[in-house]
Amino acid sequence: MREPGSALEWLLRVDPAVSWQAMRDILARPKAEWRAERARVEFEGWGARLLSHQDPDGQWAGGAFLPSGFTSTEWRQVGQPWTATSFCLSQLREFGLDPSSERARRTVALVGANSRWDNAGEPYWQGEVEECINGRVVADGAYFGVDVSSIVERLLGERQPDGGWNCERANGSDRSSFATTINVLEGLLEHERATGGTGHSRAARRSGEEYLLERHLFRRLSTGEPADEAFLSFVHPNRWHYDVLRALDYFRDAATLDGRAPDGRLEEAVEHLRGRRQPDGRWLLDRRLPGRVWFDVDDGEGSASSWVTLRAMRVLAWCDGSL
Repeated sequence: MREPGSALEWLLRVDPAVSWQAMRDILARPKAEWRAERARVEFEGWGARLLSHQDPDGQWAGGAFLPSGFTSTEWRQVGQPWTATSFCLSQLREFGLDPSSERARRTVALVGANSRWDNAGEPYWQGEVEECINGRVVADGAYFGVDVSSIVERLLGERQPDGGWNCERANGSDRSSFATTINVLEGLLEHERATGGTGHSRAARRSGEEYLLERHLFRRLSTGEPADEAFLSFVHPNRWHYDVLRALDYFRDAATLDGRAPDGRLEEAVEHLRGRRQPDGRWLLDRRLPGRVWFDVDDGEGSASSWVTLRAMRVLAWCDGSL
């Protein structure tokens, strides 16, 4: 017997970053209730813990994309690091730090004044050259109230002929990738939510969505085979990585803005998600990305994950009203 009630009760007590979203997206609690819970993110739990690692100049680990003093040797031996400013801002957005809070506003201003991209020293909120990175900058900037329209315009001009994006475009790629496309789509959605977007940005978002939908979120268009078996495993935090749950959660989030019903081409991924549910109503973390972090938010691979469970439950609640 599966027990969705106990899984939901678990989400409501694990951390404010999770509980406020469960209240909003699964329980449909009044806005006043979930906003009060969301306000706790700044002062309690994972949100407060991540903010405690912030440098006096507003950055994290002394860098925009890479920590200060980081070497390629560590990347080869340990993995890509996740402690610098870019990934911390994205994680605070995921946690739901209130963008109107004094701490958020101060962070935005300090990062804008002091952080420069490793690529060529570009000011942080102007973005850099890689679509995957710029998609996340747009998402973070739009969420935190920054004008990122110039980066959006750049991304619109970098769309591939098949409708999506690929951060290897500058190296000659003329095909989209699942990972780059989801990073850009999340940015365009957040920008559209904040500003209404433009006709061109809305059309580009639709084309990127169609790229994923044509492939049922994980299949090659040419052969119908899975493009990468890892897409069917659940990873958190995703950082820049792709999996079908991240894509499903994007389409759920987009539906809150568009009012569209679930597309039938999502069903295969939804059934995969449904089949991965554990007897206690929770979902497990399949993969944790290697590399330096400030702290972990789950117990590790093979253990129940509050983030995977939150995403899965709200996707199913959107698709068919089930928990």
